[in-house]
Amino acid sequence: MKRLVIDVGSWITKICILGCGVVLSEATCVALQSEKDGTVTIKAFGDTARALSGKAAKNTRIVNPVCEGEIVQPALLTELLRYFLEKIEITPRKAKQTEIMFIVPCSASKKLRKTYLEIARDLGIGRTYFTRTPFAAVLGHNVVLSKTLPVFCVDVGYGKTDISVFSLDGIISGFTANLGGGNIDVHIMDLLCEEFGIKVGALTAEKLKNVVGSLYEDDNKMMTVIGRAEGSGDPVQAAVNSSHLEDVIKLYVDKIIEYVRAVLSDLPAEVSSAVVNGGVYLSGGLSKMDGFTEYFAKGLDIKVNVCEEPSLATVIGGCTVLSSPYLCSKTATVN
Repeated sequence: MKRLVIDVGSWITKICILGCGVVLSEATCVALQSEKDGTVTIKAFGDTARALSGKAAKNTRIVNPVCEGEIVQPALLTELLRYFLEKIEITPRKAKQTEIMFIVPCSASKKLRKTYLEIARDLGIGRTYFTRTPFAAVLGHNVVLSKTLPVFCVDVGYGKTDISVFSLDGIISGFTANLGGGNIDVHIMDLLCEEFGIKVGALTAEKLKNVVGSLYEDDNKMMTVIGRAEGSGDPVQAAVNSSHLEDVIKLYVDKIIEYVRAVLSDLPAEVSSAVVNGGVYLSGGLSKMDGFTEYFAKGLDIKVNVCEEPSLATVIGGCTVLSSPYLCSKTATVN
C-alpha cells in the first residue's frame, strides 16, 4: 500500500510519498480550450498549463482551481490530481490501495474537508487523512512536539498565510489570513505599469519577485523585463532592480508581521514566554526571499527558525505525521 501526502497550494501542488520523499512539485493550474461547438475541453495540466499563461490562443484560458486555500473548481481539481497521481504511477487500479493525507489550512472549514473527501472518493482513494498546515510545517523543521511546550508557526504561502500557536494538545491561538506572495505579484504588475509604462503577466511578475525581490537594505540585484507598452502595445523592455520592488514587498510583509504581533499579544503569559524562547518557525515559499528572515526577526524582535527548504516543510512534515500512529492520533483526522 502506498501512503502519500498532498499539499494543494494556490500556486504549487506538492506530493510526498512515504519512504520516497517529495516526488512532485507542479503548478496548481489547468488550461481550458473552448471548442467551436461551445464545449470546453482540458488542454493541459500543471506546469504545461502554467507555461501557456499569457501566450495561449484566444480560445484558451488558464484556471487555478484553488484560490487563497479554498477549492473554487472542485471538478477541475479532481482532474488535475488524477493527472498528478498517474504521473507518479498511481493509476486508478492502484488508488484503492493508496492512503492520502491532505494538508489543510489552520482554519479549514467543514465544507473544505468535505470537498476534499468528495475529490478523494472520485479518485477512488482507499483512505483519506487530514492534518493542518502548522502541525505539518513545524514537523517539517524536525521539531519534536509535546503537550506541554507550545510552538509558534508562520507559513507564508502564495494565496494565504497560516499563523498558529499550538502544542500536541491542539491549537491555542491562530488563524488563516488571505495574504501571501500572490498579492505581491499583482502589485508588482501594477507598479511596472505605473512607473515604467510596461504591462507584464503573472509569470513575469513572479519571476521578478523571486529573482530581484529582496529585503536587504541597499540590495541592487537587477533583471531586464520584457512586456508591452501601456499605450501602444509595442514590445518594450525595462531594467528593474531590488529598490524598485522594496516598498511593494515591505507593504505585505509588514502586514503579515502585524497579524503575527496581534496573535502574540493575545497569548497567555506562560505560552508567550515559551514562544519567545523557542522563536517562530517560518515556512512557505516567500520565506526564501533574500533578507526575509532577518527582516521578520527584526520586525518581531524574536528569533526566527527557517528550515533548509521552507517551501517543502509542510509536505515533508505531513509524511512525518503519516508515518507515526501517535502523531496521527494527535494531529490528524481520518475519514
